[in-house]
Amino acid sequence: MMSDIHKHIYLPPPSSSSCSAPAMAASPAFLVLAVLLCAAAAVARAADDGAAGMTKFKVYFHDVVGGTKPTAIRVAQAASTNGSSTFFGAVVAIDDPLTTDAASSSSEVGRAQGSYTFADQKTFGLLMNMNFVFTAGDHKGSTLAIVGRNEVLSAVREMSIVGGSGKFRMARGYVEARTVDSGANSGETIVEYTVFVKAAHPAGGGGGDGGRTSSPSSKLSVRAAGS
Repeated sequence: MMSDIHKHIYLPPPSSSSCSAPAMAASPAFLVLAVLLCAAAAVARAADDGAAGMTKFKVYFHDVVGGTKPTAIRVAQAASTNGSSTFFGAVVAIDDPLTTDAASSSSEVGRAQGSYTFADQKTFGLLMNMNFVFTAGDHKGSTLAIVGRNEVLSAVREMSIVGGSGKFRMARGYVEARTVDSGANSGETIVEYTVFVKAAHPAGGGGGDGGRTSSPSSKLSVRAAGS
């Protein structure tokens, strides 16, 4: 009986205009592509936001360990420090000039104040813990707090900016250090610091200068020499 009923049921052949398997398969692929494009756009926007408000400038800080007016003085050491090839355990207090150029006679715009510790037994690796205190120029009255490893024999060393004050309140970023003069003959180590910093207040606004806004062309170019 059921077989007779089936004989009288008309089942039309599949239409060529109906959704085929390949067409159905293309839909998820399109969705994946759309998601990827949206993600790429979001990353691009995040990159733009990260670059916005970023300030870049250079300083040269002069670390003077010899002569009659040293700016870097050893204040502590371990019993074994003098026998260490890397001066491991020595702690040096610094109040080093920050200038606009590598020359010692160039204009001073601040001081690098803090300390560095010889913290590596195999190479000259320093733990830097210092503030860049700006006393002149566009960033007068502001500071940057810098902490990190400084392997002085490397061509480029990167350290973190962990805070600041004035224009650089709630600052974040990093510095790149490059040795200009090792001080082997003069007793004065000169290091170029390139600063990349982003703060809660755009550089030139809401800081120690009373809120004066600086233009991109007036960004500080200074040099820092930290050994």
